[in-house]
Order: sequence, then C-alpha cells, then structure tokens
Amino acid sequence: MSESKANKYEMDMCNGPLLGKILVFYFPLMLSGVLQLLFNAADIVVVGRFVGSSALAAVGSTSSLINLLVNLFIGLSVGANVLVARFFGAGQKKELSEMVHTAVLTSIVSGCALVVVGIGIAGPALRLMDTPEDVISQSVLYMRIYFAGMPFMMAYNFGSAILRAIGDTRRPLFFLLAAGIINVILNLFFVLVLSMGVAGVATATVISQAVSAGLVLLCLMRSEGDYRLELGRLKIAPDKLLKMIQIGVPAGLQGALFSISNVLIQSSVNSFGSIAMAGNTAASNIEGFVYTAMNSFHQAAISFTGQNYGAMKYKRIGKIALICEISVCIVGLLMGNAAYLFSGTLLRLYATDPEVFVYGTLRMGIICTTYCLCGMMDVMVGVLRGMGYSVMPMIVSLLGSCAFRIVWIYTVFRYFHSLKSLYYSYPISWGLTFAVHLLCFAFIYAKLLKKQRQGGAL
Repeated sequence: MSESKANKYEMDMCNGPLLGKILVFYFPLMLSGVLQLLFNAADIVVVGRFVGSSALAAVGSTSSLINLLVNLFIGLSVGANVLVARFFGAGQKKELSEMVHTAVLTSIVSGCALVVVGIGIAGPALRLMDTPEDVISQSVLYMRIYFAGMPFMMAYNFGSAILRAIGDTRRPLFFLLAAGIINVILNLFFVLVLSMGVAGVATATVISQAVSAGLVLLCLMRSEGDYRLELGRLKIAPDKLLKMIQIGVPAGLQGALFSISNVLIQSSVNSFGSIAMAGNTAASNIEGFVYTAMNSFHQAAISFTGQNYGAMKYKRIGKIALICEISVCIVGLLMGNAAYLFSGTLLRLYATDPEVFVYGTLRMGIICTTYCLCGMMDVMVGVLRGMGYSVMPMIVSLLGSCAFRIVWIYTVFRYFHSLKSLYYSYPISWGLTFAVHLLCFAFIYAKLLKKQRQGGAL
C-alpha cells in the first residue's frame, strides 16, 4: 500500500513496526479528546459565570439523559470503524466503498430519528427525573435545541470513525479544533451580546457540530482513496448494515447500561450531602482527562486490529494487544498518579471549600492511582471488537463492571457505609473484568492462529 500525496493521511497498519505507528495514530486522537473536554468545560464556565446557577443546573441536568439516548447510536459508529478498517486492510475496494456509503447514510437517518425522539421526550423524561421546577423550562429548552443538531453530531462521529479506520486521526483533530473555537466564540456572542442564556449555548453547540460534520464529510468527498464519499451513491447495503449493527449495537447497549449503573453510583454519593457531591464532581472532571488519554489506545486497538484482521495478519494482533496494553498502563500510571499528586492544586480550580478538597482527594486517591486498570480493560475490549467480537465483551463488561457494582452497592457498601468502600468498587471491578477479557482474548486468539496454521478460513 504505497503512500502518495493523495493518501498521505492513510496508514498501513499491516506492515512494518507497530509502536511508532500506534503512537502517531494515538497523539492526535488523544489531543482531540482533551480539546473536546476543554470546549465542553468552556460551555459550562460561560453558563455558570454569565447566566447563573439555575442555567448551569439546567444544562447539567440534561447530560445523563442525553448520554443515555445517544450512546446506542454512537455504538453503531464503532461497528463502522471496525468494518471499514477490515475492508481497508483486506484491500476489498467494493466492500469498503459500500461500507462508507452505508455508514454515512445510517448516520444521517439515525440523527434524524434522534431529533424526533429527543425533542418529543425532553419534557416528560426530565420531569420523570425529578428535575427541579425552577430549572425545568430551561432544561427542556436546552435539550430540544441540542437534539436539533443530532444529524450533525452523528455525521461527525461516523465520518471521523471512517477516517480513524484508515489511520487518519490528524484531520479530525483539525476539524474539532476549528469547530471548538467557533463554539467558544458563539457561546460568548449569544450569551453576552444577545442575552440568549441556555438557548445561546445550545445554539452555539449545534452550529459548531454542523461545522465539524461539514468538514469531515467534505474531507471524505475529496478523498482519492476507495473510501471516497459520493453523495449520488448514498445507499444502505443490507449486509453491511447488519454487520455494523451486530458489532455496534452491543457497544452502544454497553454504554447505555453503564450510564444506568453510574446513576446508581451517583445516587449513593448523593447520600453523603452536597459537599461530597461537589468533591466527587470536581474529581470526576479531572479524571476525565486521564480517561481520555487512555481511551485513545482503546480506539487505536480497534483500528489496528481491524486492519490486520482484514489482511489476515493475525500474529500482529497479539503484538498490537501487547503494545497497547503496556502503553495504556504507562499513561494511566503516570497521569493518574500525577493527578493525585497535584490534586490539591487541581481541585482548587473547581471550588474553594476545604471540605470539597477532602472529598475530592479521597476519590482521586482510590480512582486515579488505579485508573490504569480501566485503560487495560478498555484496550482488551478494543482488540476483541476489532476482531469482530462485540457481544462477548459487552456481556463480560456488564457483568464484571455494571452488575458487580450494583451488587457491591447493596452488599459491601450497605455494610461499610462510606465513600471509601463505594469507590473501591471501581478498581476491583476493572481488575476482574480485565482478567476475564484477557482469558477470552487468549482463547479466541489461540483458535485464530490454529485455524490459520491449518489453512482454514473463519
């Protein structure tokens, strides 16, 4: 697979040393995630500082519901990523083109469906969640405007998944940077100049998403490779859609169910009062940067495994898994422990109450110092998904993380009613789930190599 000016953004993941290519893939992806977190934080800062606490509460109250509705469809982009990488690595030009057009059209259709669902259930769902009366109207308004931009969000997520699959993480970074800057500028303009409040922040988000979606689709339309997007050829290939669903829906369901388990964890934290909640929230925000840095190796594992699986270079999959596991462990240990070491300074960015620091430091001392286990667990899931296995890691993750934590809450936490005992459920569940994922991978990988030696096909 030769590289020319036309395909300089593509990456041949199937030949040559792996570590350098994984790191070249990783860093732009990691920076994209960090930028996204910073831009999201800017949204919250603008609302909190220039509109008021009720507006801040209105925006915050919608996040869990939005994640619950969006995660299932975002999971489909994981299926698109795996299949595009597989066809690209195998050199299957026709299948690659069909997959790209199926994925893009699916993103538009699913985005339109989310517009209808999100706008329709915003009011009833937020009332069901006992959203306070003094913020409910602003929450509904924010959510309805936000969901009006779902076709753009879906198009960007699917489009960037296609680019990641062929090894391009640089251009999505540039697109996100441009859209993020526009988002911040429009936030300030709509809120400070036009006094639009939460409607202004939501509108700025929709416009920035439209910019990022337009850039990524234009990029695909101008590509010279077999993944080139032609609007006249947009069509859903039933066999490609079915495969995308088989891989993507379990990933989406896993994300949605994780949201439910996190709601239970949050409810348990809430029982310790508002100061504990503030400390927990501040620590969680800081941890988000560590998680994003680790999760980029999960994305790398999916794309690299997918390409090599498609090219039937199965021995390289073991090397990919090992490199990504060692890398994510190093990043998790360094960043997690650094975050804990400087927890006092970092937490002061969020609050001034010394009690908040105590609760925040308690969480970070348990979560951040062991966060590498979460990264190792996710990388193993990425490798398995890249090989086309999605239901198995979903079941293991749900039992090992979600179900385990729920049982922990009603047993250990009930007996030792402390935040420390609650937070310990995280590293224990990560370690157990990683161990089971590793056993599953070892079994599947040995079976794969055996079939290859025998000259069989999967």
